[in-house]
Order: sequence, then C-alpha cells, then structure tokens
Amino acid sequence: MAFGAAGRKASKKNSVEKLLAQIEAAAQADDEGNEYWFARDLQIILDYSKWGNFLEVIEKAKIACNQAGHRPTHHFGDVTKMVSIGSGADRAVEDIALSRYACYLIAQNGDSRKQSIAFAQTYFAVQARRQELRDKEEVDYLPLSEDEKRVFLRDEIKEHNKKLAGAAKSAGVQQGMDFAIFQTHGYKGLYGGLDVPGIRKKKGLKSKQQILDHMGSTELAANLFRATQTEEKLRRENIQGKDKANKAHFEVGNKVRDTIRELGGDMPETLPIAEDVKKIARRLDKSLPQIKSQDKAKSKEI
Repeated sequence: MAFGAAGRKASKKNSVEKLLAQIEAAAQADDEGNEYWFARDLQIILDYSKWGNFLEVIEKAKIACNQAGHRPTHHFGDVTKMVSIGSGADRAVEDIALSRYACYLIAQNGDSRKQSIAFAQTYFAVQARRQELRDKEEVDYLPLSEDEKRVFLRDEIKEHNKKLAGAAKSAGVQQGMDFAIFQTHGYKGLYGGLDVPGIRKKKGLKSKQQILDHMGSTELAANLFRATQTEEKLRRENIQGKDKANKAHFEVGNKVRDTIRELGGDMPETLPIAEDVKKIARRLDKSLPQIKSQDKAKSKEI
C-alpha cells in the first residue's frame, strides 16, 4: 500500500511538471522577443474541450483587464492562422494572441474545478511579476526569489480580500463580526477545521501575529486561490444570505484542500512559518535604489 501511495504522489507531481512544461513550450515570441501564447493552444493545456466555452472565459478576462485599468487590445490580439486539414489543404482559423498578463487573467477567471486552472493561476501570477520586474530593468533574467514571491502574493491577497469583502457584502455579509465569521469558514475549509487561533497555535505563532504575514509562497498561493474562487462563486451563483455565503467559503476552502491532497502536497497547517513578510518588503524596497544605481552606472560605461 505504501508503495502504491508513493507511486500516485510521484505521478501527480509529474503531471504538474508536465503541465508547466506545456505552458512554457507553447510560448511564442515576436520579432522583438516579446512572449505571447495562442488562445487555442492554451485552451488545450487548461483542459477546455470546446472553443466556445473557452471564449467565455476570455471575455471575462477582458472585462477584468479593463477594470484593472489596462487596455484589453494591448493584451488580447485577434489573429487568423492557416491550419492544415489534410491532403495538403489549409483553412483559416480565428485565434487570439495573448500576453502573459492575459493568460494570468484567463486562469483567474477559469473553471476552479479544473486542477490545471489551479496550477496555471499561481504560475502566471509569479511569471507576470517576473516580467514586470524585467520591464523595469531591476532584475533582468533572474528568477523571482522566495522573498519576492511572498511579497507579491501577499499584496495580491490584500487586493483580492477587498474584492472578496465586496462580494460577501453583496451576499448579505456585513462588515465586522459577520465578515470575521465568514473568513473563519474559509480558513476552516482550507485548514481542516482550524480557525485563525487554531492555525496560530498549530504553527506556534503569537496572538498578535498575522498568519498571512508568516506564510511561505506555497501557502500564500493556496489562500489566494481560496479568496479569488470564493469571490467568483459568490458573484457567479448570486449567493444570498450569510449562512449560504459562509457555506460557500467553506466549500471552496475545502476544495482547495482536497486538490492539494490529491496532488500529494503538504497540508497548509503543516507548512513551516516564515519571516514576517512586512520586514522582507522593507528590505527589498531598500535594495531597489542600489539596483537602479547599478543600472545607471552600467549605462554610462556603455
């Protein structure tokens, strides 16, 4: 039995690595070296069998792009490709060229029941941040460190918790104690029944320490997924009433936990605590002037 469990865990790990490899392999590059993906390639990778269903997700992503203050046309480009249909014949097929940011938004608005969507969300979130840093010429060609991932994901959770609060309020959850209870249901679903004090006790944190500030990138990513998918569920299903909203948050948290278990990952309550992310953010901010001054020095030498 132990051998079988180990084999399944290895198989699931391989499936994750295979998906990430497929995403990287599907990337295209234009004459200036800018990366992009074809929507029809991403459709297959993210396990959408019908193009029409995937187009609905893309439309949601475009709306999210516009609401974030970006022009969708800069990230979603309509194109026409010629594809072979056999016997030397070709036909024109409509497609969409997607920036990395567009892929991230598509993953955020995808079907939360698909494991491939869960992996893609974290992947594109981290990679989008890496591209942002490259564009600013701060850390060219260097992968994001664990500290950088944590700061980025913690900021993402702050923003998405605001949106989650708005969705919860629309469902009938008031600010204050109601929202605290609502949040507790999400944590209980993800952490096997543990509330915030229980999570602190399990991890050895003090009562005044924020649990999100002491999570590693893996645990932060799981909580980001919980928040985004709960917001989406509340709005998509037009859930009304505190009890139903609490139940929905618990169910989403529990689903994320089930996915982690199915993939052979460690349960979030067993993951080690990390240094306060606020300290890391301050440390990274101090390092930015040094990086910029180095870049200026290099430009003068050239």
